[in-house]
Amino acid sequence: MLDAALLIRNESVAASGAATFDRMDPVTRGVATRAAAASVEDAVHAANVAASAFPAWSGIAPGERREMLNRAAQVLLDKTEEFVAAIVSETGGTRIWAEFNCRIAASLLREAGAMTTQITGEVIPSERAGSFSMATRQPCGVVLGIAPWNAPVILGARAVAMPLACGNTVVLKASELCPRTHGLIGEVFQEAGFPAGTVNVVSSAPEDAPRIVEALIAHAAVRRVNFTGSTRVGRIVAEVGARHLKRCLLELGGKAPMIVLDDADLEAAVNAATFGAFFHQGQICMSTERILVDESIADAFLERFRLRAESLKAGDPRDPKARLGAMITEQAATRVKGLIDDAVHKGARLVTGGGQHDVFVDATILDGVTSAMRIYHEESFGPVASVIRVDGVEEAISIANDTEYGLAAAVFGRDVGRALGVAQRIESGICHINAATIHDEPQMPFGGVKASGYGRFGGKAGIDEFTELRWISIQTGELKYPI
Repeated sequence: MLDAALLIRNESVAASGAATFDRMDPVTRGVATRAAAASVEDAVHAANVAASAFPAWSGIAPGERREMLNRAAQVLLDKTEEFVAAIVSETGGTRIWAEFNCRIAASLLREAGAMTTQITGEVIPSERAGSFSMATRQPCGVVLGIAPWNAPVILGARAVAMPLACGNTVVLKASELCPRTHGLIGEVFQEAGFPAGTVNVVSSAPEDAPRIVEALIAHAAVRRVNFTGSTRVGRIVAEVGARHLKRCLLELGGKAPMIVLDDADLEAAVNAATFGAFFHQGQICMSTERILVDESIADAFLERFRLRAESLKAGDPRDPKARLGAMITEQAATRVKGLIDDAVHKGARLVTGGGQHDVFVDATILDGVTSAMRIYHEESFGPVASVIRVDGVEEAISIANDTEYGLAAAVFGRDVGRALGVAQRIESGICHINAATIHDEPQMPFGGVKASGYGRFGGKAGIDEFTELRWISIQTGELKYPI
């Protein structure tokens, strides 16, 4: 069994009254982690500590912040085995997935370090004689980061990396489903030598999370909120933020379409579809949920895709041969099975898969999915690919946009100019041509539109999210006022 304490002022501390909660291993059903269950008072204390650390951290030279973030990246990689153990036992992810998380998270920290010297401003010509005006960017204060369980190291690191690079201090609200994994992120910054109070980590029992998050958003020192998670919870975070006039960055759910045009390279498209639909059991916001295939090549595509899917078996993530692990809970697996059964009942053809075994779901392909089926509209967040046959480009674009979500998308076609034209008409924050819907690079503006949220992580777009833009003027000549 793992343990997870609160991290406040660089010290591992118990929650008030030594309160704890248990996170169960989804596979063994034993206790994976016994974690500190913070009270509202504990959370407020963490925000107070972050606020007290802000003046010193915001005054540190950019080069020093860069060195610390680079050091944190190396510490994170050095702790890979600890992260693997936590991810496997808390979320049912495989070793491959856990190691992938660590590599990407380290690159996020390094990229954030590179951004410390890119926080620039501009001189703006003034119409007033003898006046010098400039727009400058400054740290905003305490940033609340709320990270999910599904890509816990990547998204936990992303929640704090750019805020720190911009000179802010951070409170990371750990997911109740992976408190040890997110606690390890706090330990990374502690071991990398970040000043006390710069990064604080708070975990809570599931039933207490809404009150604690609201208290943190309401805290006077908290100036920004970034949340990655479901659209349902994202709406709540946005509503609370609006009540307190707090700017939020929201990266929410997705229903990523992958369009396979009639001139697509089928081998490349099948490889991308297999990775996009089934990696990490489809529990990624960018997962390929809908595959829109031109009718003229649909049969050939499906035959190849079926063979690839049947080579993937879900099993215990502790097995080094496992390519698919467990769903996060049996309830999640049951929900995905319900979506599959509903589609089949309403006329979809089950090409392969469709089985549920406790917390495991087989890699599944459905052909002939229509708008009458729940899976057409709902984010499955499971290893299910819905194939929809289309007659030409216009129908493909129409169906791709027929969703409330708009995070990631992909288009496959040998005529890149034509594929680009299709990509430009898809309503999504991200679109890849001849590559999978799952792709992330820390320097890119990452985020969605519609019910997939607003704001952008990554690169210079992230600087805008986590700084205040100020107008400062200097009057050098004499002014005459009207009164």
